[in-house]
Parts: sequence; C-alpha cells; structure tokens
Amino acid sequence: MLSFILRRLAQAVLVMLVVGMGAFSLFRYVGDPVVNMVGQDASAAQRAQLHADLGLDRPAPVQFARFVGRALTGDFGLSLRQGREVSVLIAERLPATFELATVAALVATLAGIPLGVYAALRRRHWDARLTMAASLLGVSLPGFLIGIVLIEVFSVKLGWFPSYGRGTTVQVGAWSTGLLTADGWRHIALPAFTLAVYQLTLLMRLVRAEMLEVLRSDYVKFARARGLPDRVVHFGHALRNTLVPVLTISGLQLGGLIAFSIVTETVFSWPGMGSLFIQAVQFPDVPVMAAYLCLIALVFVTINLAVDLLYAVVDPRLRVHGFGGHR
Repeated sequence: MLSFILRRLAQAVLVMLVVGMGAFSLFRYVGDPVVNMVGQDASAAQRAQLHADLGLDRPAPVQFARFVGRALTGDFGLSLRQGREVSVLIAERLPATFELATVAALVATLAGIPLGVYAALRRRHWDARLTMAASLLGVSLPGFLIGIVLIEVFSVKLGWFPSYGRGTTVQVGAWSTGLLTADGWRHIALPAFTLAVYQLTLLMRLVRAEMLEVLRSDYVKFARARGLPDRVVHFGHALRNTLVPVLTISGLQLGGLIAFSIVTETVFSWPGMGSLFIQAVQFPDVPVMAAYLCLIALVFVTINLAVDLLYAVVDPRLRVHGFGGHR
C-alpha cells in the first residue's frame, strides 16, 4: 500500500512538472509581458531594465527553476491586467468555483446513481425507457443552451431563481461562502444544475450499463440460487461491484466540473475562476493563466490519487492484488 502511494506521488510530481513547463512556456511564447506592462511608447532602455528586474534576461532553465520554486510557495507574481498578486485573485475566486462544482457533483451523484440503478432493475418498463431517452438530451445538449433555457423558464418566466451573481455570502475565516444563506442557495441552484446535467446523465447511463453486466455475472446467479432476497443481491452484490468504474468517472468528472465550469460561470455571471481565466485570455494575462493551469492540474492529480485509494474501500480484492502487495 505504501509503495503504491509513493509511486502515485512520484507520478503526480512528474505530471505537475510537465504542466509547470507548459505554464512556464506561456511567459515565453504568448507575447512579451513587458510590452503589456509599459506599453509601446517605452524606450528600449526601460524595457531592458524591466526585463532584468523580472529576471527575463536569464537563461530559460534558470527562469524555469525560479518559476517552479515560486509556484511551490503559491507565488505566481502580479497580474498584468489588475496589478495585484495572482494568489490573492485566485483565493478570492476559488470559493465560488469550488462550491459550484461541489454542489453540482453532489446533485449528479445523488441523482445519477439511483436513476441508473432504477433504469437497470426496471429496464423493460416504460418509465425506465423514458428516463434513458431523457438522458440522451442531457448528454447531447451543450451546457450554455441548458443554462439559457433554465434562465428563460425559471428566472424570466417564473421568477423563482436569480439569473446571475452569487448572492449573499458570509465570511468563515478566510473562506467566503454562500451556502450558509438562503439567498446564496437560490443563486447557486440554476448554475449548479446546469453544470450537473452532463455528469448526471453520464453517471446514470454508466451505472445502468455496469449494473446490467454485473447482474448477468455468475456470482450474482449463485447468490440468487442460494435464496438471497433481491435487495441483498441488487445492493449488496451488484451495486457494490458496479461502483468501481463509477468512482473513476466521478473523480474525473469532479475535476472536469472545476476545470470546465467556464461556460456555466459565463452564462450566469458567476464570480469564479472560470470568468477570471476568460478575462486573462482576453488580455492576455499570462501569470493568471499559468496559475490556473497549475491549479487545475493539481486538482486532477489529487482527485485521481483519492479515487485510486477509494478503490480498496469499494473492492477489497484490490487491497490484496491491486496495490502491489500480497498477503
């Protein structure tokens, strides 16, 4: 188990170095940051002095080592657009994106898994077939269209939910949250559901397919032959073995919800990291883009490691064979 964790950590470090190299290349190939900072009218001497002050006149390996060292401490420099520390900008926007992705993941998981099990156990009934037909819409429709339709129906026509912003937030230490206020929940309802639709339908279809395959396996047939009740067979045997691939998809999708919430945040004017990244691309604000890439890579690496460890909880066989140890 320990050797498995160490191998995964080594792989995570390697991935982060590769992503860091890609983020560092933005400083060298996405325009000259000095031009954006001093403008076109600056003299050659002023530009050369600023290059020296920023360390841009040093060899590339030295600059990359300096970039990695500063990134390890969370220091990505100053935003070229706002003139503020990038770490401060990320810290201000991170709670909004994290809460949006977390609520969306909970909605998708709590609805997708039961619906998938229901569709598998009642696969010949009309309601299960209707559910699977509706899931095709969730997989096929783009997120921005779903968001626009929800705004039109529930904000413009019915007036039940706000169509933009985060609502009232409270400060809990250094973390700002809207989940402790009723107004915050009203504001997060539509964007969270919009972000959750794709993952919800994907989980539902995956659980149904895996559940049907497991129900046809020999050990399930043996469990039925022993006279075990359907509840034990379905939820004690079939569902438990179905969750292994579901964990993989759920983990990757959680990282995807954080990384690709840009469209949803734009539609609902949600003040998260996605909108900050869009502004950075339009400027271009290279330090913000680099910090965003490194943060998203760290999220994916951390989630993948957590999912690998959860495999052993869901399937005890992996504790014997899957982690490289023998008992």
